[in-house]
Parts: sequence; C-alpha cells; structure tokens
Amino acid sequence: MQTKLTRLTLSVSTALLSFSSLAQETPDVGEAGDKIMPAIEVIRVIGDSTSALLKQTGSVVIINQDQIDKIQPLSTQDVLRSIPGVNIKSEEETAIVSNIGIRGLSASESKSLLLEDGVPVAPGLFIGNARYFNPRIQRVSQIEVLKGSASLRYGPSTIGGVVNYKTKTPDDGVILTGRAGSFNMQEITVEAGGKNEDEDAFAGVLATRASSDGFMDKGYDMTDVMAKAGVIFDNGQKLGIKLSRYENDANISYRGLLLAEYEAGEDYNPAPDDYYLTERTAFDINHEWSLSNDATLNTLVYWSDVSRDYWRYSVDTEASNEANSWVYTDSLTGNNRSFERVGIETRLTLEHSLMGVEANSEFGLRFMQEESNDTRIRALRSSDRTGANDRHRIDSAQSYAGYAQSRIQLSNAFAFTPGLRVESYEQKRIILTNDNAEATTSNTEILPGVGATYDLNDSAQIYGGVYRAFSPASNGVALDGLSDQNLDGERSTNYELGLRGKQGDITYEAAAFIMDFSNQVVTGNSDPNLSQSNGGETEHLGMELLLAYDIGSGFYIDTNATFIPTSEFKTGENSGNRLPYAPKVIANVALSYESDKLSGALTVHHRGEQYGDASNTVDIPDDAAGGIWGGLLPAYTLLDVNASYTVNKNMKVFGAIKNLTDKRYITGMRQGIYVGPERSFEIGVNYRF
Repeated sequence: MQTKLTRLTLSVSTALLSFSSLAQETPDVGEAGDKIMPAIEVIRVIGDSTSALLKQTGSVVIINQDQIDKIQPLSTQDVLRSIPGVNIKSEEETAIVSNIGIRGLSASESKSLLLEDGVPVAPGLFIGNARYFNPRIQRVSQIEVLKGSASLRYGPSTIGGVVNYKTKTPDDGVILTGRAGSFNMQEITVEAGGKNEDEDAFAGVLATRASSDGFMDKGYDMTDVMAKAGVIFDNGQKLGIKLSRYENDANISYRGLLLAEYEAGEDYNPAPDDYYLTERTAFDINHEWSLSNDATLNTLVYWSDVSRDYWRYSVDTEASNEANSWVYTDSLTGNNRSFERVGIETRLTLEHSLMGVEANSEFGLRFMQEESNDTRIRALRSSDRTGANDRHRIDSAQSYAGYAQSRIQLSNAFAFTPGLRVESYEQKRIILTNDNAEATTSNTEILPGVGATYDLNDSAQIYGGVYRAFSPASNGVALDGLSDQNLDGERSTNYELGLRGKQGDITYEAAAFIMDFSNQVVTGNSDPNLSQSNGGETEHLGMELLLAYDIGSGFYIDTNATFIPTSEFKTGENSGNRLPYAPKVIANVALSYESDKLSGALTVHHRGEQYGDASNTVDIPDDAAGGIWGGLLPAYTLLDVNASYTVNKNMKVFGAIKNLTDKRYITGMRQGIYVGPERSFEIGVNYRF
C-alpha cells in the first residue's frame, strides 16, 4: 500500500502509521549515497518506513518534529491533547507532572506506559508515584502513541497504551532557539553536534534554560541538558549512549482556588509558599548486532535517579472557610522522595518461514530493579526546610518479563500476529521509623494477545486485535498497613477493530474499542476508600475518528474526535457511576496553511464535561474541608493560533496566541480548583549557525 505523511498540525495523518517489529536496520543512504547516522535508540518503539508501520494490529499516532513545531507547545501534554483518545488533566501550563488518561481511563491515574527512546521514564512503575516526572518538550523530536494489541510488546501498565517520547539527535553545527512570552516566560535552547569524516560516529548536546513567573504566579526555573553519542562498527554492530540531567524548581502545589475565588475570577497562586523541587539524572546504552541478514539482537541498559522534594504548608481549615480562601499556618511538611531504577532489556528479531509462509518473530527479556526512599520532614516556616523525619520508608520491586510475538503473513493481504507476555514481580516495603518492620508480596501476570491486518485494497486496511493488559498495584496499596493485601494486578481484556486508509487527498481512520476490567484499583487521587482492595469491574466502550483533507494551495484541514459513551464502574459502591476525569467527548480541529516561507494554523480543542471523583458529585464543594474534591467539571473549547516565517535558510521566526478567546475554565481539582491558563502570547526565533 502506497501512502505518505501529510503535513498536519494535529495527528490525523497518522491513520496509516503503526508499530514495527525490531527488524534488522542498516544505515540509511542519503541522496549522494552518504551514510546517515541512525537514531540513538536501537530498541525502537515505532519504525520509520510505511511498509513496517502498516504491519501493526493497533491504532498508532506519530507526531513528528514539523507537527510539534506548528503546535508550539510548552509541554508534551500540549501535543498529547491533540491526539484522539487522550485526555489531559493539567495542573499548570508546563505539565511538570504527568496526568494522562487514554480511552476513558481516569487522567488522575497511571495506566499507560511512558517511555523516552524506549526507556521507562515514570519514576515508579511497580512501586507507585509514576506521575512525578514528565520529559521536557524541548528535547523531543517525535511523540508516538500506541493503542491496541501492539502494546503487548511493552510493559507494565499498558492498559491505555504506550507513549514514547523520541528525543532529538543534534546534527552537524549549532542551532539556537529563543522564546519569550506572557508571564515573563523566557527560554533558550542550544543544539550542537558533529560527525566524524567517515560519518559513522557522532556526538552532540542539547541544553535548555527556561524560567517563568507562571500563570497564577506558579513560576518555575528549569534546566535540562542531554548529551548523545553513537558509532557504527564495520562488523554489523551499532552502539549509542545518552546522558541527561534535569532540574526544576516550581512554585506549585496540590492546592487550587476555592469555589468562591474561582467564580470571582481570581488568578493568584493559592499556595504561594509551596514548592515542588525536582532533579533527575539518567543514562541509557544501546547496542544493536546484526547477526545475519535475517537475525538482529538489540540490547538496552538504563539507569535513572529522580528526586522530588514537595514542600507544603498546612492550612487552618476553619479560618479558610471564614475567609473563603486558604489561610496557612507556620507548619511545613516536606514529602521528599527519591527513585532509582536500573534495567536491562534484550530482543531478538528473526525473519523466517513458518509452515511455508513468511513470518517475522521477536523474543524479548527484561529485568528491572526499582527503589524509592520516602521521607516526611516536619518543619516550621522559620526552620528553612529542616526538621524531624517522622516517616521514613523504603519501597522496592524486582521485576522480570518475557515476551514473544510472531507476525505470520498468510497471504499478500492478510496477516495475523499472536503474542504472549509474562510479567513477574516482587514488591517490598521497609519502614525505618518503625524498627525496620517490613512486608513483601509477589505476583505473576500472563498476558496473551492476538491481532490481524487485512488489506481490502491499495487504499484501505482493516486491523484489530484482542489482548490482556495489566497495571500493578503500587507498594502503598499492595502492602497497606505492612500486610500483604493479596492484590492481583489490575487486569483488563481489551478489544479493538479499526479501518484506516487514504483515498486521494483524504486520509482517514475509524477505531472502535472495548476495555473490560475485571480488577481495577482506583487510587486515593480519586477515592481513598478504593485503594485498600481490588476495585472491582469497570467497562469502557468508545470510538475514535480521524479525517484529514488536503484542500490544495497549501491549505489543510485536520480533525479527530473521540466518543466514549461508557466508562463506568460495574461493581462496588460506585456501580453505575462514571470514572473520574473521563469525558464522553474530546475533539480537535485544525485549519493550517503552509508555503515555502510562511506556515500557520488555527486549532480548536474541545473537552466534554467530566466528574472530579468516583462518587460523581455534581456540585463543586464551596468549603475548605477534606483533601479529595469532586464535582462536575464543565466542558470547554479552546482556540489557539500560531504562525512561523522562514526569513532565510538559517533563520526562522515564530509566534503564537494561546487561548485566543480568553476562556476561563477548570482543568481539574484536588485540594481546590486548577484553573486553565488565560490568553497568552509567545514569540521566538530559531537560528542555525
């Protein structure tokens, strides 16, 4: 099937994109026959060729660098919200923490796997707290979202799908990008790289420095540095290494505005002295070995260390109710946690025949060790963040995974792909402030799946699959009270059926899905009473539609819509209720223009109403009591406009107006109301030396 990527502002042209298996890859050849360095990751999440992409049995979206540039995002979540099936619960405009819901899963939970260059980046997959780090958009060149049965290749927590952030590989020379905007936002990024004379080795660095007073005075001060190097050997081997360092001091908190303040239009920081301080150091080493023309072995070793100090002041609830705003005491608590992870993953890919037909098989193994050091520091305003540690615990987990999949081409039009994944893990908790008391638990999940593709003709393909997915209960839930709660992982049987293709100037995709949970656990982010036991059954049914049209003369229109009529609890005290942060309708429309020098787009994002808690409370609380807030969050529609102009071959200028109509809206709630950013302006320049 012949197709091409259209130039889109959102994600609609990705109807023909899907995951590739890890087939043997050789260096690409440029127009003059020169070797071009491969991407640094050798265990790739999504391949690059159309023929490989069309082999997948699930829905896949790829947002490339051009599309990211047109959106002019401040965070990865600015891009993700344009993708069908994805819902974002933002807490501030740069998405320092991750709140992503896919296909009716709550955006306040972590049931989708986040990767960077194929490496897990969420701080704790098995031990919890997965939302505490979110990669910076400045280092990202491509975002890949996998939904459906192809996600069986990865784990854990792939119930909603897999999001992979592919990082930039600095090219020869130096690129300087500067951006400034509303709320005193200032950002500068430098990319510098080079190759050797034979062009079989490269090295480069990308560094970003950014700061802002922030909307509602939720300021941040961020530094992000990433270095890459790679080499191609003459014996069919490739080696790559990436090292990164990230620091961010953010003036953010769990607390939002009280209802009366929101209705009065207040836009100040409701927790002006609370701070979220993050540091992350990480490296990964990749090796690819072409054993023969039909066999490739890929190995990935990775390590990361994340620290997150969260300093929050206590409130006087009675005084806050009287004042209709938060009244703080001098009592300061530091919930300070660090997370260390080390892992190794290896995959063998074989091109072979099976019972006389063509087949591509992949076999993978993974070992991963995670550990968190969790302290709670009791301090006072005058003590400069020092005080007694009254809760000190160590959470850890060891996990093993094995995976096998084979794509069997039964005819030129029809192929099916059976697969099996096994995840086995042991969790442990030690409480040092309780005489080193400890508890352990273990679990093994067997996850089968099968998918298929069928080419109706050169312009249309049917795809689909059924597979078992799971997400592990965190240590705090599985070992609550230092007792093995005998919790299985969250299990879901997922079904998907889709049609994708391209006819003339129209690109389209339609996918229907069902996710049937037999054992969902909803954490305290939504309802603390549900975190002590298996949460019961939930059901999610919906459809995603994508349509892109090349109007001509440089104009394009891109649309996608997600309709999820059912996302509800089937058992338990909330039976019949809708899951929190799971709107029925999400839609995106973009009208874009592109010429040799000028490009621009008008984008529209609509999110339907959604509940803030599992009990489906309708009225938003108007007092300061309690830590978990609910209520029905109204629907909203946002308009953004952006443009860029290429001055010459070295220089480009760009700008954007976000929230053009200055819509006031609620993005989420926790201890108060999170308000979406007001109208803002940005302008920038990109110069290549």
